[in-house]
Amino acid sequence: MARSKEFDENAVLDKAMRLFWEQGYEKTSMTDLVECMGIHRRSLYDTFGDKHSLFLKAMDRFGQKINAALAAGVKRSKTAKEALQFIFNFMIDGQDDSPSGCFMVNSAVELAARDAEVDSKFTKMFTVAEQQLKEIILWGQRDGEFATDCDAEELAEYLHNVWVGLRVMARTSVAKEKLRRIANTSIKFLEG
Repeated sequence: MARSKEFDENAVLDKAMRLFWEQGYEKTSMTDLVECMGIHRRSLYDTFGDKHSLFLKAMDRFGQKINAALAAGVKRSKTAKEALQFIFNFMIDGQDDSPSGCFMVNSAVELAARDAEVDSKFTKMFTVAEQQLKEIILWGQRDGEFATDCDAEELAEYLHNVWVGLRVMARTSVAKEKLRRIANTSIKFLEG
């Protein structure tokens, strides 16, 4: 008879995600993961596979959590400008009790050039982010908040670059006030 799992997969996956986020892929050993996740090595392999498979699942989990948080914040926004402000604040401040910077951006810098599976996940996630920004820009253009003389898709690509840059800079000692100025300037740029 098969034994039932004695742990919540998402809870232990969140622990692995956080460890990868803090240490990076290369610096995180299987021993680190077993200790951090609080499960037996055999359970880790049986449930998540090897380190690389676990990392890919952690990336997916991060994407799900971030996309849900961003979608909820955008949905609560009354204007497109407010939605962009929410996204930029989220990029600057992160979530409560999360490591600085961005798990995806950190991992992209570390691995994308040499790991096709990881690169593919980044490309998909970045495409989703740009689509979300494009929809907000179109909303703002439709409601007269943003100028209509530039293509929304190109503006979304530009804003996504700002988004990623803010996540990188948030990991450093750069003052948040500076990051907010960058975000505000980017929003003003859309207003024409």
